Amino acid sequence: MSYNPCVPEIAPFDGLLYDPSVGDLAAVTAPPYDVILPHDLARYQRREHNIARVDLGDEGPHDQYRSAGGLLRRWREEGVLAPVGQPCVYPYEMRFVYRARERVVRGVIAQVALEPFGEGIIPHERTMPGPVEDRLAHLRATAANLAPLYAVARGPCDPQTALLDRAAGRPPDREVRDEEGVTHRLWIEPGDGGLTEWYQGQALLIADGHHRYQTALARREEMAGRPGPWDEVMMLIVDAAVEHPPVLPIHRVLTVSPVPDLPFDRVRDLGEVLAWLPDDDLRVGACYREDGDLVHLIGRVEGQPPTVAALHHTLLDGMEGLEEVAFVHDPALAEEMVHTGARDVALFLPPARVEHVRAVVETGGRLPEKSTYFWPKPRTGMVIRSIA
Repeated sequence: MSYNPCVPEIAPFDGLLYDPSVGDLAAVTAPPYDVILPHDLARYQRREHNIARVDLGDEGPHDQYRSAGGLLRRWREEGVLAPVGQPCVYPYEMRFVYRARERVVRGVIAQVALEPFGEGIIPHERTMPGPVEDRLAHLRATAANLAPLYAVARGPCDPQTALLDRAAGRPPDREVRDEEGVTHRLWIEPGDGGLTEWYQGQALLIADGHHRYQTALARREEMAGRPGPWDEVMMLIVDAAVEHPPVLPIHRVLTVSPVPDLPFDRVRDLGEVLAWLPDDDLRVGACYREDGDLVHLIGRVEGQPPTVAALHHTLLDGMEGLEEVAFVHDPALAEEMVHTGARDVALFLPPARVEHVRAVVETGGRLPEKSTYFWPKPRTGMVIRSIA
């Protein structure tokens, strides 16, 4: 199967923004719903107008969607959230420190017309039905995109760079510093900034939001061909030729019996494992318990990068006795899960490269679920797109 790089339709939209009267945006915005930990969710839910109360609900599982939709409607009626008043695109900037260096990733938030996966919009990971069912119920209740999907274009896109440079010449319309030290800045730019015409020759690679894109497709299908705002989705588009967004690893933590005999070499500790994993060169690390102590390993898997794909193909997909795979971003947490006996084996992966991910999908391939973690991610609630 090969992908047809046909045109994604990019357009401005009239976004909903928090009224400045709410004060500090840190109190009302939140990380993406799927990275919020339970103890953090409780903290967000205690804040009166925090978007996590809409994104994940306030009540039990039977009421969370109704609660989410009701909250969003009430906040709009009360003026907590208000429309810009005209179709706009939204230049977006994330400033952060990565590997002891100050970095910036910039993009533009716009609405993008839905297409079947592979025709102008290209996935790189497999999806699972459970998250799609959850987000579809949520979308029906809220009729809104609360956070943009994250996509990368091959670029370079000169109109986008010019738009971002022009926006950066004035103070942002919205700004917040998040819990990880990332500064998010958003500008309001009437019109399309010249992006619509340029993107007619491009395909967009979904970096983050595969399940939400599938959800948007499912919602459009439910509308039985009636045209409407459900035919588009909100998206942050980053020019990968200019911006070079980091792609962090997602480690695998296994419940497996018996513990497999891994053909790797022993090293001292987790620090040594991570020191061997600076790049996407087919090296992986591991740890397991032996006589009550942790054993740490480093080795190579065979195949082509990205390393996560080679790991699944050569080791994980056919592993005997494998019962469950959990996905963990923090290597120290993955190690602790093995140390306490909550899991049997942890497999540690290196960061990936955008060009390796694109090389897989442009030949019709798909990576395993939870293969990449594009970081930083756009903040939920900075701008909202209504599909009512």
